[in-house]
Amino acid sequence: MGNSLFEFLLLHSILIVGEILIVMTLLHMLYQRRTPTSMISWLLFMVALPYVAIVLYFMIGTRKQPTKNNKSALTLKNSGTESTIEANTIDGILRSNGITGVSQHNSFKLITDSVIAFESMIDAINNSKKSISMSTYVFNDDPVTKEIITALTQKAAQGVHVRLLIDSMGSYKSYFFQGAFKELRAAGGEVYFFMPLLRLPYQNYINLRNHRKIYLFDETLLLSGGMNLSAEYMGPSKSDEQWEDVLFKSTGEATYQYAQVFEDDWAYATKSTVRQASLPTQDEQGNAYIQVVPSGPDIKGDALYEALISAIHTAKKRIWIVTPYFVPDESLLYALKIAKHKGVDVKLITPKASNHLIADLSRSSYMRELQENNIDLVLYKGNMLHAKAILFDDLATMIGSVNIDNRSLLLNYEVVSFAYSEEIIRNVETWMKGFINNADHTMPSPTKRRRILENFMRILAPQL
Repeated sequence: MGNSLFEFLLLHSILIVGEILIVMTLLHMLYQRRTPTSMISWLLFMVALPYVAIVLYFMIGTRKQPTKNNKSALTLKNSGTESTIEANTIDGILRSNGITGVSQHNSFKLITDSVIAFESMIDAINNSKKSISMSTYVFNDDPVTKEIITALTQKAAQGVHVRLLIDSMGSYKSYFFQGAFKELRAAGGEVYFFMPLLRLPYQNYINLRNHRKIYLFDETLLLSGGMNLSAEYMGPSKSDEQWEDVLFKSTGEATYQYAQVFEDDWAYATKSTVRQASLPTQDEQGNAYIQVVPSGPDIKGDALYEALISAIHTAKKRIWIVTPYFVPDESLLYALKIAKHKGVDVKLITPKASNHLIADLSRSSYMRELQENNIDLVLYKGNMLHAKAILFDDLATMIGSVNIDNRSLLLNYEVVSFAYSEEIIRNVETWMKGFINNADHTMPSPTKRRRILENFMRILAPQL
């Protein structure tokens, strides 16, 4: 009798606690003013797996950090050489959201070859005299990164200030097994991980990942784009395993903007005071007009997202999107369909099969919807396409770390550059055409089981 009563009370206590947690979760979602789509997806998850869903919600369901220990709001400064002329409506809407305006007289070189990317990285490291500051989402322990670590260690031993910032979730193997950094640290190099995984649940924001790729050398030379540090992205020679991706090399005011983003991220990861980035020289480095746009939990509002939606609605000629993962929200999806109905050439350039099965299942229903609206799907048949870039008419191109999905646009720490120079736009167009010429343009018809699974994944898409 006693055991039966105890089991009865225990079961009812668990149920009551579960109901209280569900109510608290609902109140938290309402307090955060989440979108109906996000709320419904979480509610359905709670119906299917209530206790699992509640734990995951408080671990990964937060968009903007709410505690007093959060990352400070990031506001970029200009060095006084900022252009006072609005480049177009993209520039205008970004400025109205507090993003620093277009900088002029930058140099800019597009790098789409994995070997040239590696050589550029090693040369930049070897030629550095004062400092090397690198931030990456993925850092794998492989032959390519061993060469990079060796070069960094040599520079650290020579007195160069070497800092390496790595996202703990994107590089979880390196996070748990840090032997690869032993010699670098012994030589004086600093290696830190962004948002450590081993924290108490209420202190953990592993959902908010640092997806930025920033490689700075002497605070005068910048490499950035979509490439992480591993053999999939670059190497001293070509291999069948290397992905299609893009970097760009730049000097000038834009480098100063990226340096500020890095310093803010570094200060947060190391719990130190934010160091002021060095002002750039006043010399003209080139003729590229560039606007640096960070996004994420440390940026007030969603300036990048607003700029993309606005640019899609105002495009008159074309919108060409290169992205490995395509899981848009309803506003972005409808904007693309409306643009097509207005006669705009809309192309989605994406790998025929990505490196993640779940991502492929999640994107398929959205891509079929685009196909049904006669939007051109460019399903690249070569190696994994990991690059992220967009062309808007002949007015602007966006290159950086942002995928066209909910995580990149609304959750992760990201950074992109909008370039408004004709030469850059032409180079990006030529690069994109290379994918168009080696692609299928129609998705195979799904089986009934596959269609149900694809549509079900739409429910989970906002959390992926």
